[in-house]
Amino acid sequence: LSKKHLFGIRVRMSVQTPPRLLDLAGASLLRDEASAISAVEDLPTELFPPLFMEAFHGRHIETLKAMVQAWPFVRLPLGDLIDMPHVGPLQAVLEALDVLLAQKVRPRRCKLRVLDLQDTGQTFWSVWSGASTHGCSSSGMVPVAEHRSMTQQPVAPLEVFIELCLKKRTLDNFLTYLIRWVEQRKASIHLCCKKLKIVKMSMENIMTVLSRVQLDCIQEVQVNCTWHLSTLAVFAALLGQMGNVQRLFLSPILVSAFEELEQQHVVQITSQFLRLHHLRDLHLESPSFLEGCLDQMLRCLKTPLDNLSITNCRLTDSDLLHLSQCPNICQLKGLDLSGVTLTGFSPELLQVLLEQVAASLQELNLEQCGISDFQLESILPVLSHCSQLRTLSLCGNLLSMTIMEKLLCHTTDMPHLSEEFYPAPQESYSPHGALHLGRLAQLRDELIEIMRNLGCPRAIWLSSSPCPRWGNKTFYQEEPFLYHCYISA
Repeated sequence: LSKKHLFGIRVRMSVQTPPRLLDLAGASLLRDEASAISAVEDLPTELFPPLFMEAFHGRHIETLKAMVQAWPFVRLPLGDLIDMPHVGPLQAVLEALDVLLAQKVRPRRCKLRVLDLQDTGQTFWSVWSGASTHGCSSSGMVPVAEHRSMTQQPVAPLEVFIELCLKKRTLDNFLTYLIRWVEQRKASIHLCCKKLKIVKMSMENIMTVLSRVQLDCIQEVQVNCTWHLSTLAVFAALLGQMGNVQRLFLSPILVSAFEELEQQHVVQITSQFLRLHHLRDLHLESPSFLEGCLDQMLRCLKTPLDNLSITNCRLTDSDLLHLSQCPNICQLKGLDLSGVTLTGFSPELLQVLLEQVAASLQELNLEQCGISDFQLESILPVLSHCSQLRTLSLCGNLLSMTIMEKLLCHTTDMPHLSEEFYPAPQESYSPHGALHLGRLAQLRDELIEIMRNLGCPRAIWLSSSPCPRWGNKTFYQEEPFLYHCYISA
């Protein structure tokens, strides 16, 4: 061989990563499935994950079954490996679990307690396959000692974790198969779900699915479809059983004209909050059913909230008063009242509300609330006492240049305020509501000069559209303007 050719070989060998001995051993073992199955009991723990991955993707069904029955970890994170068009390997795992569940005493080596069908990231598999340098503890799974030091363990219920995103009117094949499998083994299987998202499914099918789920495992609920109030009342009975829910998102609810019947539904819904002892984040999109009776829900809150969002609806004076007096908002970090018309409200109500949350509030969204100059000026002193505030949005309100200057002055010394979203000043518009870009540019320069005189570096969004952080609804075609004002100390 020529020197040039030998040099090329050396370069290629130095660039390509040679296979690890574990990889070579696993590949060799899988070529003879009978040998692989017989070797499972004595297989080193560190070889289990990479060999399992090879068997799963290569669809070595019998080897998979044998490995599941001897799995030396508490958790089997299968969700990262599942390829939905090819459910054969998954069915093999479930068949192997059937064998385990039928045994009164679990095999000495097997420590499997959790089958995780969630998409949790490839950390566990990448660590054991050598693709990651992080320790396996980051996956939450620690390998157990070899089977010789173990004692026999009685069989405990197996927990199966899934992600539930109900986005079709009917159940898909995988979910139908899994629900039926769990139903036939309900004495020995606990089907668990941490996050429930409902996009589009009939209430009958929702109840069918949730009747198989351990409801107290659910920590987050998102309802991203428009329901009638009567439908929400039916769902609320299930929600009340989700005692560990921490985050709740509800999309717009349609209200009928039968006021007396609707009031019964409101009571059915709000009373379930009494059972949510861990609720921290509550997001209600267009909850028109709470107009005039917000206090019914507030009285049922059992724990202090971290975030409260009540948007795009009408509230009464009494609603805002009860909100400001609610003891469970005193630790709020985020308050979103965007789209709630506040034009006719007394500034005193807004002042009391902000005073309640001033010590902890980090994000405040008053976008498209119809706030007037007079109202904003009245709350500026208490707003400046929100010492933890990081994000403030007032987009979509018609505010004058005069009040904008006062706003900038009052917020200058707020140490954590880093995201400010303000509307284009009222003077930027013609009497007919048309935006004058030239006039806006002139007012922009005036605002920059004001910030320069205040001597505090800051960056603000100035927009003729609602806040880009909180939504993408637009009333004008112009893009938002981003202005930076960095002043040297």
